[in-house]
Formats: sequence, C-alpha cells, structure tokens
Amino acid sequence: MSMESPQEISVGTLLFIAQRAFEEEIAAELHEQGFQFTMAQGRLAARIAQQGSRLTDLADAAGITKQSAAYLLKELKSSGLVQSQPDPQDARAQRVLLTDRGHAAQQAARGIERGIEHRWSQLIGAADFAHLKRILESLRPHLDKHQPGAD
Repeated sequence: MSMESPQEISVGTLLFIAQRAFEEEIAAELHEQGFQFTMAQGRLAARIAQQGSRLTDLADAAGITKQSAAYLLKELKSSGLVQSQPDPQDARAQRVLLTDRGHAAQQAARGIERGIEHRWSQLIGAADFAHLKRILESLRPHLDKHQPGAD
C-alpha cells in the first residue's frame, strides 16, 4: 500500500483527519468523566439547540434518517442525557432537550474543545492557528446549510 505525499492529500481528507481526532479526544475524555454514549449518539446530541430541537431537524442536520435519529435519541434518553416534551408550536411534534446531565456533558465538551484548540495552537503556532480558524470561519457561510440563518 503506497502512502500519499502531502501534496496529494485532499483538503477534505485533512479536514476529516482533524475532525476525527478532535471528536475522538472529546469522546474519550467525556467517557472518563462518566458520560457514556456512542460516537453516533454524541454527534446527534451535539446538534441539539439550547431551546430544544425537533427530531426531523436533528436527523436532517446529522444526515441520517428519522428512524436512525429516533433510535439514537431513545438510547440518549436511557443514558439520562436528553428528554423530550411536546413542541409548543406543533402539538403533533416533540422537542428534544438536553437534561441537566446533558448540559453538564455539553459544558464539559466545550472545555475539552478549548483545551484541544489551545494544544493545537501550540503545535502550529498561535498565528497560524488563528489564521486557519479565520479561513474556516469564512468558508462556513458558503458550506454549512445547517447554521442558524442559513437558507
């Protein structure tokens, strides 16, 4: 099996490698803190808005079926990380909300993220890391169809 030279590795692959490392470290540290979830459950839970989210919106944002999202949310409920309640704007729909334990996990994850960013900044230099972040932020409006305010 041949190894690709750095010039041959696509930006998509490099972004995937960074995202995977970021995600795996967050999950490992949260597991050490007693929060138990699978990577798929974590990816879905990370998309729950502060005011709650509808199942269909979560499934769409995660790029999975409603059935898969419902299964993952059922598991997150049994872990005590999420709860559901009737949607005040649509009696037929349910809103998924983080529980107190879910909020604690989310806050812990934000702290872990800050630690990873700090460490990566030290690895490549603060100026390069800040530049990388600015470039990625400038791409977001063009790429992230799930960000608030996106069409």
